[in-house]
Amino acid sequence: MLLQFMPDAMRDFFEHFEKISVLRQTAIIAASLLVAWMTDGIIRRITARISPHWQFGAGGINRIAFPLVAVLIITIGKAILHKWQSVYILNIATDLLLALALIRFVVYLLRHAFSPSPAMLYWERVIATLVWFGLAFQITGIMPDLLKNLDDISVNIGHKHISLLTVLQGLISVAITMLLALWLGKLLEARVMRTETLDMNVRVVITKAGRALLIVVGVILAMAGAGIDLTVLSVFGGALGVGLGFGLQKIASNYISGFIILLDKSVHLGDMIQVGDRYGEVSNLTARYTVLKGLDGTESIIPNETFISSVVVNQSYTNRLIMIRIPIQISYESDLERAMQLMLDIARHSPRVLHDPEPKAYLTEFADSGINLALSIWIQDPEEGQMSLRSEINLAIWHAFRENAISIPYPQREIRILS
Repeated sequence: MLLQFMPDAMRDFFEHFEKISVLRQTAIIAASLLVAWMTDGIIRRITARISPHWQFGAGGINRIAFPLVAVLIITIGKAILHKWQSVYILNIATDLLLALALIRFVVYLLRHAFSPSPAMLYWERVIATLVWFGLAFQITGIMPDLLKNLDDISVNIGHKHISLLTVLQGLISVAITMLLALWLGKLLEARVMRTETLDMNVRVVITKAGRALLIVVGVILAMAGAGIDLTVLSVFGGALGVGLGFGLQKIASNYISGFIILLDKSVHLGDMIQVGDRYGEVSNLTARYTVLKGLDGTESIIPNETFISSVVVNQSYTNRLIMIRIPIQISYESDLERAMQLMLDIARHSPRVLHDPEPKAYLTEFADSGINLALSIWIQDPEEGQMSLRSEINLAIWHAFRENAISIPYPQREIRILS
């Protein structure tokens, strides 16, 4: 009686299971899986020693080695058995293993289109498992009855008939379209970033705008595939307008400011800039914020609106040359010309100081305690910082002044006592 309620494919399976031929086919499948598992271990040990340049191909081989070896052995068994008995179960096993090989290889290719991460490896396994089970149900004939049972679990909301099947179809549609959108966005980014003829900011704008457009198109296609009326987008647009009016002005302003910064080319990746009391190198530009990496390694996340509404000191806007001013004070008894010459000689021997523009020494003021001098130097590597260079030059000046009897005065005050 139980067999009457089973799909035809499953009923045939159980009828065959009562025969000795099923045992032979099961033994062949078990043997093929065991040999495939052992062969897969050997192949993985061999591919682990392959050059890094071939790791992508080696990873693909590792994904399909197990099912393909099992298919090869099952095919040999089919060739031997088909003359004396039915090989129905072996045919099903072959289809399932080939489906497994194809799914694992395709998902592996998709994973390499995204940034590698443990999360991507986890989702690769989940997606491959779900797709394989879907194909397995289709091949074995279970799928039609399964879909009918899922459609029976339903509820009517107004004129809409919503079942568990339609919900699952909608979720699958959304997942597939979003994955395709992200994958195409990654391919677009890789392609545009390799185009040397375009400015870096233009490349970033194209990749971010392209990715946003692909996601929007993916959402629309997913909604259409799930059977959602696209007129709800007008409601969503009205809600978004109200949200912008009440509480999302800053977010919208940051996104718009980000595209303005990228298009007007006022800030580039690698620029040394100062925003308020923050100084460092621009390490990342996004649509909402800019990452400023300080010379001490700390990273500041600055909203893009700040670059539009505040004064930004860009030390590498047109070029990377920076002037550094080092103040020095000597006593009135010291040799002034000798001190200025020593300062110039020390600056010229520093490897980071440029010879064009050349260093210059200035007499800036006759102060209360001594004569104020200033050493002006130019560098072209602001990302290396200034503190170490200042320390190096100041220390060299200190030693040179001591060797040449040039003194650096203490603060002096003359006190007269009147009767």
